[in-house]
Amino acid sequence: MPRVTRAPRPVVEPVETPSWTDDHSADHRFRVVPAAYVLLCRPSPDGRPDQVLLQLRQGTDFMDGHWAAGAAGHVEANESVVDAAVREAREELGVTIAPTDLRPITTMHRGQPGGPALEQRVDVFFAADRWTGDPHTQEADKSADLRWFPLDALPDPVVPHELRVLRALAAGDPPRLMVEGF
Repeated sequence: MPRVTRAPRPVVEPVETPSWTDDHSADHRFRVVPAAYVLLCRPSPDGRPDQVLLQLRQGTDFMDGHWAAGAAGHVEANESVVDAAVREAREELGVTIAPTDLRPITTMHRGQPGGPALEQRVDVFFAADRWTGDPHTQEADKSADLRWFPLDALPDPVVPHELRVLRALAAGDPPRLMVEGF
């Protein structure tokens, strides 16, 4: 019987590469804006994420009317991405998450094709299935709704780059690194 070997899964998910232009909007040669995303998850009996808490964006001037991670935001000066995730969950959902309860899902390097250089982002996505407090909308001016959804029945529309991460999470094997818009 012939031996079948499985090719290793690529660390980086392949994507189409559009052109990129630098409009010199960054203060120096290159600037990347880091952000932390927190997906609160309810596990299935086998321990895999089954449901995810999403908010409906409003009044943010970015993807209003789209569903998005329950908590997300930029990393502040002198703050680690883990500290930012903990802070954002507290500020946006009113929950406390221990740093050790954040599970890294993937990191996404994304850019806006043809957009300003300042739109280069590095997004670190975390999942958590343990927290203290009852998640609720803390910033009503930025969120029209907050609901749990099965990972296999997500609402429409979802912020596109976040949808890629949610689909990978639902499939059970998100790549360590994702690239979008380059």
